[in-house]
Amino acid sequence: MEEEKKDIPAAENPNRFTGLTLVKPKTVAAGIPAVIESASHILSEMGVTRGLKALNKLNQKDGYDCPGCAWPDPDDDRSRIAEYCENGVKAIAEEATTKTLTADFFAAHSVAELASLNDYEIGKKGRVAQPVYLPKGSTHYQPISWEVAFQKIATHLNALSSPDEAIFYTSGRTSNEAAFLYQLFAREFGTNNLPDCSNMCHESSGVALTESLGIGKGSVTLEDFYKAEVIIILGQNPGTNHPRMLSALQKAKENGCVIISVNPLKETGLIGFNNPQTIKGVLGIKPSLTDLFLQVKINGDMALLKAIEMLLLQEEEKNPGSVFDNEFISSHTTGYDEFISHLKKQNLNELSEQCGISSAEIKQAVEMLKHKKKIIACWAMGLTQHKNAVDSIKEIVNLLLLKGSIGKPGAGTCPVRGHSNVQGDRTMGIYEKPSAKFCDAIQKVFGFDPPRKPGYDTVESIYAMNNGSAKVFFAMGGNFLSATPDTLFTAEALRKTKLTVHVSTKLNRSHFVHGEEAIILPCLARSDKDVVNGEEQFVTTENSMGVIQSSKGNLNPVSENLLSEPVIVSRLAKAVMGHKSKVNWDNYLSHYDLIRDDIEKTIPGFSDYNKRVRKPGGFYLPNASRDKTFTTLTGKAQFNISEIHPVKLAPNEFLMMTIRSHDQFNTTIYGLNDRYRGVLNERRVIFMNAKDIAKQNLKAGDVVDIFNCEGGIERIAHKFIVVEYNIPEQCTATYFPETNVLVPINITADKSNTPVSKSVIIKIRAAG
Repeated sequence: MEEEKKDIPAAENPNRFTGLTLVKPKTVAAGIPAVIESASHILSEMGVTRGLKALNKLNQKDGYDCPGCAWPDPDDDRSRIAEYCENGVKAIAEEATTKTLTADFFAAHSVAELASLNDYEIGKKGRVAQPVYLPKGSTHYQPISWEVAFQKIATHLNALSSPDEAIFYTSGRTSNEAAFLYQLFAREFGTNNLPDCSNMCHESSGVALTESLGIGKGSVTLEDFYKAEVIIILGQNPGTNHPRMLSALQKAKENGCVIISVNPLKETGLIGFNNPQTIKGVLGIKPSLTDLFLQVKINGDMALLKAIEMLLLQEEEKNPGSVFDNEFISSHTTGYDEFISHLKKQNLNELSEQCGISSAEIKQAVEMLKHKKKIIACWAMGLTQHKNAVDSIKEIVNLLLLKGSIGKPGAGTCPVRGHSNVQGDRTMGIYEKPSAKFCDAIQKVFGFDPPRKPGYDTVESIYAMNNGSAKVFFAMGGNFLSATPDTLFTAEALRKTKLTVHVSTKLNRSHFVHGEEAIILPCLARSDKDVVNGEEQFVTTENSMGVIQSSKGNLNPVSENLLSEPVIVSRLAKAVMGHKSKVNWDNYLSHYDLIRDDIEKTIPGFSDYNKRVRKPGGFYLPNASRDKTFTTLTGKAQFNISEIHPVKLAPNEFLMMTIRSHDQFNTTIYGLNDRYRGVLNERRVIFMNAKDIAKQNLKAGDVVDIFNCEGGIERIAHKFIVVEYNIPEQCTATYFPETNVLVPINITADKSNTPVSKSVIIKIRAAG
């Protein structure tokens, strides 16, 4: 797949450099530098007055939920100084910017011209201030009224030969109210084609936890962190991706907790943290976080976990009842005997080699764990985006089950979600495989029988567009092209559609890689006031720990031509289905309480929704595993047996994982610095072990092309600068989305179908 002709808008970031500067990686996260960086973003995008007004209500009980990560807010008192982190401030600066894009902007800049910019430059242009339309064969977006936009979309959708020729994608920023209406519209239209960003991140967690524990969500609360004896962090970089988690870890440490971190990179946020809200943090007195750092090879986590379990078993056999929680195991689990037989067949030396951790370090971890029962295991994309991701997460559950560390204070599972309402979207029914119970509830409440057959997930949607089975692509938020694997294949798929529609706050690359026609519908942001019929509305979100809370923006929108997502969905549904619809969409256009009333009727756990969500801090959804209730097929938690199948690399091959920079959240690029890793003003870099650099006859600073030929197709990421870094041999790391072009769409995680963005086999050659 050669890159497109010059007159076709580019699907990839331009392969030009912005000026690399390398400095020594940081040994401590946050502190005063984070405060200074935050202030600079606020001042450059929105000014002092608007900025302070925005931050004053960010993550407050009477304010709005951060549009960044899904880390929970404290249930009790929240800091009035700053209940947010550096990246939360960057997210607000991005969405609440006063820069606006009107008709004049789109008339002056062609789609191809905008596509020639890098993602950072695109994002800095400002907020889309009015709906715009790209006619077939046109080179420029042009203004369009909301009414005409809805009618054009309706015409395309109603012309399809089957509802399954439409795809309705959702990002994790969408509110509960918008997500519920969106899936309701799609299902009344007649399809379960509801892919979302979960398919690309924590789908593996949902599958693994559902099969082993009966619920696809984590079991802990924030309070559990303060009671834990051991916290294990696997495949996660909280200092960049979930910075407020560092405060929870710091508090846990103060309460005597031991922290074990497992990661191929020795990330700054795992090592030390200067809390800028404390005297020590201001003075730069670094408190350490991690007690034991285990630098695994990429995807070595399962081997490490099995090694720990095997040694714990040996300790248990020496003194029965002293290490395992046998009462919990006998009362609440199944499959234990078979699992123990499996453990006894393991070989420590082989497991040590497979994970890259010495037996001495593994034994050190065992010593920290063997007499502890209050254990929390946290993980993120470093575990979920591998071929064996589901089995690796089940291995975490195995360890917790041996220790009885589920369903008690200070213990449990903690998949740390990415986007701020990605978990809430799934709760609201954004899922391509709805349960019969959920479909029955929709039929009972709304009077139509929703489709029962599975729809397309994200990867399946890309294939469907590419082979012509899907003709209309509608995205509720997100940057689909830059978030998905195999960039050129995905771009080809999008270009084969008849219409692409994006509900967005700002421009992104997906707007320039489009169908025959394209529409951008600009929506209100989290921080914007949302007024309906003269009354300010609020929406709700669900955080990583199952808390439903209100979110009410306090800023004046930058344009009068913006609509909220619930209003956009309701008006779209009316335009598409008209009087045929059995849903009273006009009700939802009058007040959001009426949306929540129907959510309450449809989804368990939302009784007295409008009343409870108005209480400061909101309410917790039911979570059976917190109560040692496991809704699996057996009614018990399931031990699982998985075999290890190490990736075999040739001497000139490497395993690449894609990562975020510190100036990044998902596909949004806030800046060009990754100051914790010491990389400034550049993103086109590849982190390599010094020995590997030498073996390849390269040196730090050389420019290389990265490529692979999976499935007989050569994929190339052009022009990356070699950076020597502390990473295991034959392991490399690069930033996404720049190297998503290398992630093959045909290799995905077993059962979850998640792209393997953390296990990409590559080769490296000097750039031509």
